[in-house]
Amino acid sequence: MNEGVKTWKRKLQRFIAGLALLLLAMLLAGLDGVDYRPYFREPYYLETVARLQERSATNLLARGTLSAGFGRAQLTPTLNATVDDPMQGRFRSLPLAGFGNRQGRPATGGHDVLMVKAVALKVGPRLGVMVGVDALIIPPEVTALVAARLKPEAGLDREHIYLSATHTHCGLGGWGEGLVAERFSGGYQAGVRVWMADRIVTAVLAAIADLKPASFGHGSFAAPEFVKNRLVGAVGSVDPEFSFALFKQKDGRTGVLGSYAAHATVLPGSMMQFSADYPGCWAQAVEEALGGTAIFLAGEVGSHGPVAGDQGFRGAEKMGRALALKTIAQMPAVALTSSVNFGLLGLEVDLPSLHARVTDGIRLRPWLAAKLLPVSSQSYLQVFRLNQSLWLSTPCDFSGELGLGIKASLRAQGFSTAITSFNGDYIGYVIPARYYHLDGYEPRTMSFFGPNLPDYLDRLMRALAEEMTGK
Repeated sequence: MNEGVKTWKRKLQRFIAGLALLLLAMLLAGLDGVDYRPYFREPYYLETVARLQERSATNLLARGTLSAGFGRAQLTPTLNATVDDPMQGRFRSLPLAGFGNRQGRPATGGHDVLMVKAVALKVGPRLGVMVGVDALIIPPEVTALVAARLKPEAGLDREHIYLSATHTHCGLGGWGEGLVAERFSGGYQAGVRVWMADRIVTAVLAAIADLKPASFGHGSFAAPEFVKNRLVGAVGSVDPEFSFALFKQKDGRTGVLGSYAAHATVLPGSMMQFSADYPGCWAQAVEEALGGTAIFLAGEVGSHGPVAGDQGFRGAEKMGRALALKTIAQMPAVALTSSVNFGLLGLEVDLPSLHARVTDGIRLRPWLAAKLLPVSSQSYLQVFRLNQSLWLSTPCDFSGELGLGIKASLRAQGFSTAITSFNGDYIGYVIPARYYHLDGYEPRTMSFFGPNLPDYLDRLMRALAEEMTGK
């Protein structure tokens, strides 16, 4: 071998070694360890608590006679349009949101009607609305559009607007941008956000226009036969409580809010039609029996799956109608009053850094994780109080196991509590920290903000509730 070839080989070897070192350095630069530092010493916690203290100084209950109003708007889109017309809900095609195995394929039609429903509540000068949407989530961009319209059109600030989705996995897709969002909701179509926001605003304005003197009552019942812990089975717990609120206008028209912790996943990923799943069946059955408006808000669905007793639409119908019969059976025992203590409070929450993990103890550095998970560094919590009933909203798949502790604490103080998910933002799954080291979808893929987030949100939710119950 001549000297020239040897020299060339040495240069090639040095180049390969240098390239390997460069790649290793780039890899290490993109990785970091999981952050286990106590949340209560971190700036995001301290700044959020300071914000809550500022809010609490001006937070007062409104005491007086209740007025309530009900509104609705159809959310089902019209498919196979010649051109997209989002303001009219007309689209050439749309994907479904919920299951990644659909791979963004377009919906084939609608099995049942998707709805947005709202109840407006007014005591003295204080006005608030509670909204349920037949959708997987309410994207933050939609929330921003809604808030921007309802401020000038109805005088509502963000904390006056209590949002939740039913979490059906057969609702509108196309609203998300980025790798993760588009995996679960299909290719991005900006018009979907416009359509969703318009439907929410339409329902809210209709509810406000319908305000009339009304009475209120609340209740709950156990329905353990329809829910399971899908993460750890019998090792874990479930929240079996179905919570509801009843509103009756003086002319007899009723509105029912219902919330339950089982995922709306009775219908599988092979289903390619729009459907509200079992929550839609519950609402339809309640409305058939009582008239008026039935609004379903997803409860603490983190780790909680449905037990429908059958497959597909038969299962959704069976589960939804059985829960409706239980709800209706409770109505005669509900004590109604027109005299209501009404409070509402919202809190902007600073979040920990992103934790997109590649192994149990190693994550992508937050700047790199943000390329895959374009989520905000701030989110939102909220509480509505109606007499001895509290409704707490969360921006995530909040775990029923976490909810059990919060509910028990407030029950000891004489308050019934419903905890709902998908309040107009989405920050992944929030499940007990003891499950953080498990492999799998909820603890690994969808735990976006690290091991301290569950305890952090638990603490803030209790603090929000304390602001309401201590008045």
